[in-house]
Amino acid sequence: MNLRLRPTRPLHLLVAAAAAAGLLLTGCGGTPETPAPTSAPPATPRTPSGPGTATPPPASPSHAPATAAPGAAEPALGPGLQPVWPFTTLAQAQGWQRSHREGGHQPWHLDAEQTALSFVRGYLGFREIDRVSSRSVSGRHARIGVGLGNPEEARRGTAAVIHLVRYGTGADAPWEVVGTDDTTFSLTLPAYGSRASSPLRAGGRITGVDESIRVEVRQPSSPRPLGTACCTPAGGSGTPWNATVSYTRPTDPVLTVVASTGGHLAEVERFTITAVRTR
Repeated sequence: MNLRLRPTRPLHLLVAAAAAAGLLLTGCGGTPETPAPTSAPPATPRTPSGPGTATPPPASPSHAPATAAPGAAEPALGPGLQPVWPFTTLAQAQGWQRSHREGGHQPWHLDAEQTALSFVRGYLGFREIDRVSSRSVSGRHARIGVGLGNPEEARRGTAAVIHLVRYGTGADAPWEVVGTDDTTFSLTLPAYGSRASSPLRAGGRITGVDESIRVEVRQPSSPRPLGTACCTPAGGSGTPWNATVSYTRPTDPVLTVVASTGGHLAEVERFTITAVRTR
């Protein structure tokens, strides 16, 4: 999907990333776990408040199925959609379903808001983003807007709208992040679902003033980015931006390319993601 921010002060420590989804099946808590040497749940979602919390219509979804490589999609998600996080394969999602049915393991996978926040705070490491700013659920699809809880001036903003899909079949199929719905900040290169290699050229369009864009390549099984490119100056109205990032040792079938910008109120104020395949 082109379902597509330098900290002003650190928040409480969370896990930097999710590990292989096999590890996800080991916990039984009622809040999201982001497997790693230690783990902690994200903040409880804050409810939307005030004007400006409604999700705007996506201008250029970075995960448009039409751009996916032929045969690259997992049928359980839908044509062209890629499994970004927390599961890397349908088999892993089904394994969680079985463990949940038998022992109630990790019920947070059934909560789209908790999954979206855990993705942003645990996997992407954007710890200042701890608030649900908008929500829309229709059938197997959910769009969850997330935003800054601090500082106060940013409370009504949305950093990104996360697109999630039920992964698999049944009423207890877990939520899976597949991309972001983008408006004023997009990531359209590389094409969603395409096969990528290093160095990777990234780009899109942005509206803003004095922006600084950071691009990372991530995979669920690694706690740190595989590669980073920073910082690309940008600004204007719908202005093209581009950057090149080198990365090493991908092992997961799907990689997350994430572009973020900020520095006015927080390190990360807006972000967008896309998904590419390694094989």
